[in-house]
Amino acid sequence: MLWYNQIMETLSVKNKRTGGRSAHVMASIRAAVEELIKEVGRERITIPMVAERAGVNPTSIYRRWEDLPTLINDIATYRLDPTRTLPNTGDLRKDLTGWANELVAHYRKPVNAALLRGGASVAGETDSDCLRNRRGEVEVLLGQGNSEGFTAEQVMDHVVAPIVYRVIFHPWDLDDRTAEKLVADLFSLHRAELFSSL
Repeated sequence: MLWYNQIMETLSVKNKRTGGRSAHVMASIRAAVEELIKEVGRERITIPMVAERAGVNPTSIYRRWEDLPTLINDIATYRLDPTRTLPNTGDLRKDLTGWANELVAHYRKPVNAALLRGGASVAGETDSDCLRNRRGEVEVLLGQGNSEGFTAEQVMDHVVAPIVYRVIFHPWDLDDRTAEKLVADLFSLHRAELFSSL
């Protein structure tokens, strides 16, 4: 029975080491992609370049991600943590403004903007993981208290979509007032729609 316990302990240690190495490899690949985007730009990156920078075999990357756009999309989602704490002040306008400010600040960094563009390029006819996460966050924000009659799609269309559009096509238009203005416009439009329905 002693020999059996020793074998099980050895297997357990090996499994732990494998998991630790896997996490290390993932972190190295993500760091390599971000560094290369800063250095040469999103368009010039290749998987062999990422593998060399990360110190891994290219097959290790292809095994998890079938191509570079898929890898970029995954990292774009990872960079903006969907499990982070969301604003919850009890005031929906303040919460949406604070949350939108987080998005703007995040995507004003060139590497994050490049990752978003890469993720959008492989979305096809479906939302990218990044947009699905943002919609989930909107639903949480609206569900924290008084939603004031807003739907998640309204917030996506009038707050998230304009931010994403600016990131991809007009990054110079993102500034410290972008989030506050978009949320203010959303509330103004909503009030106008309510008034017209009376």
